Amino acid sequence: MVELRRYRTLVSDSALWARFRFRAGDIVISTPPKCGTTWMQMLCALLVFETADLPRPLTEISPWLDATTYDTEAILADLERQRHRRFVKTHTPLDGLPSEEGVTYVCVGRDPRDAMLSFEHAVANIAPEAIAAGGLDQHAGPPPAEDPLERFRAWADAEFAPESAWFGVSLANLVHHVRTFWERRDSPRVALFHYADLKADLPGQLERLAGRLSIDVPRERLEELADAATFEGMRNRADELAPGVDAKLWRSNKDFFRSGTSGQWRDLLDPATVDHYHRRLAELAPPDLAEWLHTGGT
Repeated sequence: MVELRRYRTLVSDSALWARFRFRAGDIVISTPPKCGTTWMQMLCALLVFETADLPRPLTEISPWLDATTYDTEAILADLERQRHRRFVKTHTPLDGLPSEEGVTYVCVGRDPRDAMLSFEHAVANIAPEAIAAGGLDQHAGPPPAEDPLERFRAWADAEFAPESAWFGVSLANLVHHVRTFWERRDSPRVALFHYADLKADLPGQLERLAGRLSIDVPRERLEELADAATFEGMRNRADELAPGVDAKLWRSNKDFFRSGTSGQWRDLLDPATVDHYHRRLAELAPPDLAEWLHTGGT
């Protein structure tokens, strides 16, 4: 039996997965932060319910199981009561998750530079009351550098850390997470998607997801369902679809869906910082994975 790597941050602990009773057909959505987690949850919801009208907020239907800022017992009890096909969120890489027959593990990759900038915007949008309620203000650590280029370099240079006193967000952690899926991408129980591919052809990627989940939906219906998962469509329903709305996590639920675009790092990074990033990425990822992280392509 393969020993699982334990991942712990200020807000999560992968050991909580040991308490979850899997069922055949379960879907585990495992993504690095800000790589399209909520987007993939919505796509799974559309296929499972075959409608855009969800019975309750997405964050309740598809909870972050190993978050330590929630009542784990309540989450487990709610998932046990669900009679539809379950799809559960986590930010734990594949080597930290129990491997169960009949379960599909889904990951979304993204250009790491975009993910880093998106994470910074998300943190700035967290409501101070939510930080205090979760006790996170007691563990903030030293303040980040004021210079955004300095913050970017610190993120790029940080070592891989499965256990972190903060959120565990770094280039090394992101690459490691995706790599755990990349190396098993040919497994029938593993489905790897890319943010850029979702942007380029959402109906086609929804059809691909349906195939991986063995859900039969006519192409015309897939086109209709995909309309509900566009950036504007989801932003207009932010109070239903943003994560953590039940805990009043955000200053603005709509601002969680900030832009839905790629390449914004070009407005920030100078050539020297881009070169520094590419050298660091080459240390962390084989060339084919590094290229895929930037461009996608299925």
